Amino acid sequence: MSRFGDFFGRKPDPKKRPEAGLYKPATLPPVKKEAAKPGDLDPAQDPNLVQVFDAYGREMFMTKEAWRTNVLPASLQSNWNNPDQLFAIILGALKDGLRAEVIAAAEQLYKIDPQADRSTCIWGIILKDEGRLEEAEKVFRDYLAKHGENGSVLTNLAKVYAQRKEDAKAEETLWHALEVDPNQNNGLGWYELIHRERSGAEAGQDALQRVAALPMSWRAQLWLARAALQSRDLDLALALYQEALDRAPKPVPEDLLTQMSGNLGNAGHLPEVLKLTGPHFVADIHGLQVGNNLIKAHLDLAQFEAARKILDQLYALKRMDWQKALSYWDTEIAKARTAIAAPDPKKSLQMAMLMIEGPVWLKPFSPAAELFPAHGGDRIGVAFVGGTAEIPTNSKRMKHQLADARGRMSRVVPLFLAEHVAFHSNGQAQTLIPWVASDPAGFLFGGVRWADDDAANYARQGEIKSDYVVITHLLPNADPWRVELRLVRTIDGKCLGQLAGAVAKPETGLPEIARQLLALLATEAELTIYPPPPDYQVPGAPHFGDYLLRLEQLMAIRCAGMEGVKRNFLSGEREIINGNLQLCLAHPQNVCTRILLAQTLAAMKRVRPDILPEFKEKIALLQNEKPLPEPAQGVVQRIIHETLAI
Repeated sequence: MSRFGDFFGRKPDPKKRPEAGLYKPATLPPVKKEAAKPGDLDPAQDPNLVQVFDAYGREMFMTKEAWRTNVLPASLQSNWNNPDQLFAIILGALKDGLRAEVIAAAEQLYKIDPQADRSTCIWGIILKDEGRLEEAEKVFRDYLAKHGENGSVLTNLAKVYAQRKEDAKAEETLWHALEVDPNQNNGLGWYELIHRERSGAEAGQDALQRVAALPMSWRAQLWLARAALQSRDLDLALALYQEALDRAPKPVPEDLLTQMSGNLGNAGHLPEVLKLTGPHFVADIHGLQVGNNLIKAHLDLAQFEAARKILDQLYALKRMDWQKALSYWDTEIAKARTAIAAPDPKKSLQMAMLMIEGPVWLKPFSPAAELFPAHGGDRIGVAFVGGTAEIPTNSKRMKHQLADARGRMSRVVPLFLAEHVAFHSNGQAQTLIPWVASDPAGFLFGGVRWADDDAANYARQGEIKSDYVVITHLLPNADPWRVELRLVRTIDGKCLGQLAGAVAKPETGLPEIARQLLALLATEAELTIYPPPPDYQVPGAPHFGDYLLRLEQLMAIRCAGMEGVKRNFLSGEREIINGNLQLCLAHPQNVCTRILLAQTLAAMKRVRPDILPEFKEKIALLQNEKPLPEPAQGVVQRIIHETLAI
């Protein structure tokens, strides 16, 4: 490219999508309120479905019954002698309500697990829930006799007594369990509940005070601090939180930071969230729960770089089940940055016109150019310029905003037409991109179509002088959306012809406009029409719109890599790469989409090299499992190797 001119304090359900947000759970964009239809339910929220991911990170869902009968037995069998994996599978199955299916596996874990406390608890709990109380009691007592006292084991033993209605014995055992380990979430909650239900809320608080007085206690302090916040006693709450932090093991437990940051955030004490939680945050230990709270607090305090730093740490962990929540934060940070980056009305606007030679994904000197040899004969220069759309406002005020559907479409139409002309004729295509060069830099999106003379002048400037320019203008207020084209001769600014077409279905509307444009160019500009190269295959429905989006995003990445463009110009970098990857998976033999992915990675290396290692495994898997026919496979692999060294 050249330039001239109460989400908090709870463990996440591993089956469900993590929610993003501090303060309240419902911080994701609201769903449009319409009458529910069959199949409208978000599958991630359907209790009868289980969320799974493949090696490429693609989210899929299967019924709980299919999981129970087809997946769970094989998973248990293949990990029968692997205690850590077996424990994780059993725990997940219990959360899914599949206790009967893991009884034998829990007994096996009890026999082989070197971590006797966890296997004792999980086996004893299953026995208790199955009504086998004598066996459960024996399991717990055998552990205590062999290994000594353990708070969790004692709490579960107390539950056996409670199930037998031996209440006094249960309470005595529960208190002793808290003396051994006062920080059991389950045991502490049960103890507080007993006293609150018996004598009221004040008695519940007194119970927490008794536990807080125990030498190793920190969890009770958290609950007391929450009550202090509710009473608007911030000083007491902060003192209790600090006491909890001082007493807690290091690294600080995830649920301590989650509850503390969540309660402080809900109460509006954002600096305190960051002061108390931030120094203890370790991404691979505290994960999305705590990360959410810190990102939100930083964002609300307009500390965008700090929010971005935490987001990048979470992304680097490559947790597929976190991607939607992290993508949400990516967008929110970009929105917040944009909201405060308004242009200075006192400064004059500096505009430039950027030029892309040929298809955006096929630089002239790219190794991929050898797959698409140029047509013979004289080349006729044809430039394409857009970036304008009908805007329903009379305001002349300039504003800075994130790209929306209108802006993207106004830029992608000339990009697509340029590549179509390049591959179907002897036209030497280039795309002109209106650009704001003054701070903040970005794409220029206007509400008035380019004048013929202005467009002709721009098309004659720069390294490549075009003979003709195609002006595109979007009409998004029409139903369906329409695109208008004007073919202008650059030497005298004369309009040689006009076209218009609907793009209700871009996969049919835009190719038809391109076909008509070729015919007009052949008549008025004497272009020679050729069959396209065999490897030029554009994805059809339902992925054509996604292909257009990836064209526009590659252009944006190339712009982001220009000298002087700020790092925050681009947002959603990981979604861009992942979207290209998914497009390649949908069309595994399509040479164009694979080159588009490779060139996107190469362009991203200049802008965000730090995120590329997150995708190396998936890209290598794609290249190995779904190779293109030669010579395309070798060409693409060369580009990827130069970028990722794989």
